[in-house]
Amino acid sequence: MGWNEMKVYVAGHRGMIGSALVRGLKQKGCEQVLAQTSAELDLRNQEATYRFLAETKPDAVIIAAAKVGGIHANNTFPAEFIHDNLTIQDNLIHGSYLAGVERLVFLGSSCIYPKLAEQPMREDALLTGPLEPTNEAYAVAKIAGLKTCEYYRKQYGMTYHSVMPTNLYGPGDNYHPENSHVLPALIRRFHEAKEEGKKEVVMWGTGSPLREFLHADDCAAGILHLLSLENPPDLVNLGSGTEITIKDLAHLVATVVGFEGEITHDLSKPDGTPRKLMDSSIMRSFGWSPAYDLEGGIRHAYQCFLQDGLVER
Repeated sequence: MGWNEMKVYVAGHRGMIGSALVRGLKQKGCEQVLAQTSAELDLRNQEATYRFLAETKPDAVIIAAAKVGGIHANNTFPAEFIHDNLTIQDNLIHGSYLAGVERLVFLGSSCIYPKLAEQPMREDALLTGPLEPTNEAYAVAKIAGLKTCEYYRKQYGMTYHSVMPTNLYGPGDNYHPENSHVLPALIRRFHEAKEEGKKEVVMWGTGSPLREFLHADDCAAGILHLLSLENPPDLVNLGSGTEITIKDLAHLVATVVGFEGEITHDLSKPDGTPRKLMDSSIMRSFGWSPAYDLEGGIRHAYQCFLQDGLVER
């Protein structure tokens, strides 16, 4: 079936990766992209979710919907994180099975892997050690989701599978001053420092930890590439394969934004995990590779930031 014939439901279409998926599908000529806001369809409502899937009968479902938040939110509301995410994904996976949906892709997170997993993290590291305690509730829910897909595929023969993206950034990112991730936080901080004429920006820690980043449009392209495969793996990592120190990232963002002041370090603050890199060699073997390098991706993200204004949540 060609993209122009497919009906695809993107759950979570307003998020950064969900909106990238909608853009990617339309670029491929998919004219039947189904999308519902949370006001139109509460995915925690089993009856409503089952009804929607039974009535629309999509050819494929992509689960990019989840309850997400930073370390503080995960630590403070773990019951909500595990309940809401288990409920959303189970309603969508089982509802898709009941509606006869043949293809389903579930989006996980790199936090599913053990806290001390060997670097770069391979898919077979799953369930080999304890998780990071601060977001364990979210990670356990994600592990349950990918295992549900694996078991439905095994028992029912449905092609339900999962993808684990690395740190994402791009259009529609979250620029909240407390709840955003490191790259959008740096974009906002350097932009505001430039606008206010500040001569210095202070960063936490030494800046030595290494991190990997992937543009949301590259992530969407990878997910759609997996959807085009007849026999995709149950679980596959999706990352750029390159890493950068937080210090070098800060200098790169400052250059892109045009901040010309000094970057100093508050060494009393913690550095965090030294390294977090995904092994994406399996995904690369299927012929996918990212279109954006990091500098080009940041330039695109910053232009979207200027055009769209702050996105805070």
